[in-house]
Amino acid sequence: MEITSIHEFHQIMEENNLVMIYEGEFNQEITKNVLSMTERNLNSDNIDSGVKKKVYNVMVEALQNICKHQHVDGLEHKTAIFMVGDTDDDLLIISGNPIKTENIHIVKDKIDLVNSLDKEGLKALFKELRLASTVSEVGGAGLGFVDMARKSENKLEYAFEEIQSGISYFTLLCRVSKSPSKE
Repeated sequence: MEITSIHEFHQIMEENNLVMIYEGEFNQEITKNVLSMTERNLNSDNIDSGVKKKVYNVMVEALQNICKHQHVDGLEHKTAIFMVGDTDDDLLIISGNPIKTENIHIVKDKIDLVNSLDKEGLKALFKELRLASTVSEVGGAGLGFVDMARKSENKLEYAFEEIQSGISYFTLLCRVSKSPSKE
């Protein structure tokens, strides 16, 4: 990378309203620091406390997902990414991590189910999953996706891209409205 690329990268961040990016190895300490830095940014932006709480909860779920699933056997370049973006209407929590291509259908099916449900359906599914507490072969009961959708009150957006044979990159985007809920 040339030194002049840094300014170009910074411009891309500003154009896309990215307020925080962390790429690399994730662990408990880094997760705490990422949460703390983002929380400070949100405190300085005059965002409603209820919205901040939702963003924080979604961030915790996204970061836990990365910590659990960032290590994939056979991956040449082990890396995950976490970003927070800021648009006029929403705060965006974006995460990306490698997964085995053979597990895409499991993740996709969980997210598609979550996205098909309304508020009451999500509440019922959350309760059902907590009671069953079954862990899938990709390492979770699926509660994280349900909780993210419940807290954000939005559908989860996702993509998969094969990065090497048998390994894909999973990107997840969760939007949290800056407008406080009317509950």
